[in-house]
Amino acid sequence: MAETKYIFVTGGVSSSLGKGIIAASLAKLLQARGYKTTIQKLDPYINVDPGTLNPYEHGECYVTEDGAETDLDLGHYERFLNVNTSQANNVTTGRIYQSVIEKERRGEFLGKTVQVVPHITNEIKERIQLLGKNHEYDIVITEIGGTVGDIESLPYIEAVRQLKWELGDDNALVIHLTLVPFLSAAGELKTKPTQHSVKTLMESGIKADILVCRTEHELSDDIRRKLALFCNVKQEAVIQSKDASTIYDVPNMMLEEGLDTVTLKKLALPDDSSPNLTQWNEFLKRHKNSKHEVTIGLIGKYVELQDSYKSILEAFIHAGAANEVKVNIESIHSEFINDTTIKNKISHLDGVLVAPGFGERGVEGKIDAVRFAREQKIPFLGICLGMQMAVIEFARNVLKLKNANSTEMDASTPHPVIDLMEEQKEITHLGGTMRLGSWKCELKEGSIAEGVYGNRTINERHRHRYEYNNKYAEQLESQGMVSTGINPDTKLVEIVEVPEHPWFVGVQYHPEYKSTVASPHPLFVAFVKAAKEYSKQQKNATLAQ
Repeated sequence: MAETKYIFVTGGVSSSLGKGIIAASLAKLLQARGYKTTIQKLDPYINVDPGTLNPYEHGECYVTEDGAETDLDLGHYERFLNVNTSQANNVTTGRIYQSVIEKERRGEFLGKTVQVVPHITNEIKERIQLLGKNHEYDIVITEIGGTVGDIESLPYIEAVRQLKWELGDDNALVIHLTLVPFLSAAGELKTKPTQHSVKTLMESGIKADILVCRTEHELSDDIRRKLALFCNVKQEAVIQSKDASTIYDVPNMMLEEGLDTVTLKKLALPDDSSPNLTQWNEFLKRHKNSKHEVTIGLIGKYVELQDSYKSILEAFIHAGAANEVKVNIESIHSEFINDTTIKNKISHLDGVLVAPGFGERGVEGKIDAVRFAREQKIPFLGICLGMQMAVIEFARNVLKLKNANSTEMDASTPHPVIDLMEEQKEITHLGGTMRLGSWKCELKEGSIAEGVYGNRTINERHRHRYEYNNKYAEQLESQGMVSTGINPDTKLVEIVEVPEHPWFVGVQYHPEYKSTVASPHPLFVAFVKAAKEYSKQQKNATLAQ
């Protein structure tokens, strides 16, 4: 293809309608037809990135291979497309303004008055087109965060208006995702919110080319005709998006509605093949027809908001399908785990995952959960802070190092088994300064990790500031906690295992970031398999009694 085509996805009426899933589903259908497709997210908040945001505010912070701290929607993009994203795939208002102000300070605007139009909008347009300039992609889908009418989104909407006009009719289109609510008192679906949302969009100079309507009930032909007439779109471009039992059903639902066909027609692209979704549908079949069932406890401190651990939850879906196992996740708040409650909360589980996090709140509960899983031989996986809690627990209860801790939790601990890297000690700006992105790791021969990966060298994504303290490595190893993954450049410990335990692994990195539908992460696959074996053993032991 000579020219990159651009698709813009906007939202109206309400937030949380699923723009990211619709964008990812359309991208999947276009990719399955042979088009090289990528997705980017424009976020209207003034934070430079979500790295310093509390997970309760914005869900998890997703990290790309190149170390960008990004919106969780990029996780959906990677999980659907099995293609890596980068810094260019997530743009925030904070980053836009930061760049424009830096240019002004350098004198690049030649003394001009710097304004939202044209300087901010030009910067936005430049970021949107960045992914298309090297001709690596046929189609770039840009999701605009927020809802139409938000003050924060206005510069993005104006940039889209300008870009659509500059690129021409066949090179850009706008998909507007909206809500068609069902009023139970009236017993009918109401189109007025959608009409108002489209009108608001048109007031900004943008005409929606395709309407995707979130609804709990079928859209009748009459409603589709009404929406087409009053929203100025063709009836074939009124797409129904009903609630789905799983987000992985959405590509097939959009295929059935013809979203990809309408898109290709409007972009004047060939529509001479059907999407190849064989692998996708095989995954769905395994996911929906599991032969076994396990319950895994997710021990975390942000469990009230499921989006805080979105990538972990999705990785379990991928790993469950690979094992033909239904993985039931039991979210357990670590603040409520103590000597009195722990047996009731954990003894029935087939596996324990201690989740990532920051700060001292709830860490003692995590340490208690690690101890219970270690002593009761329950399959255990610790991720990032979870791995650090495993080291602390082992130091306290096996090495008998009283008050062993991380200096993140206790700066004056007598045994800092987890400590700051030297280069982190002088840092005053917290944003974007952790160990981020993909780092190499060498695996120990004969370890669980080597068996899981089938390789001696791996690359995994990181997001943390504190590290395993190598000064305690000899003591920990001598008592049975083995370092089985080491970074070859820094010599920092990446993986710990307890060989006398059936399956006990702690990793400093975030394996969940790299799990996709097409490539379930091997560590999650192995963990779910271990939980399945444990579950069978427990059932057999019960029957034998």
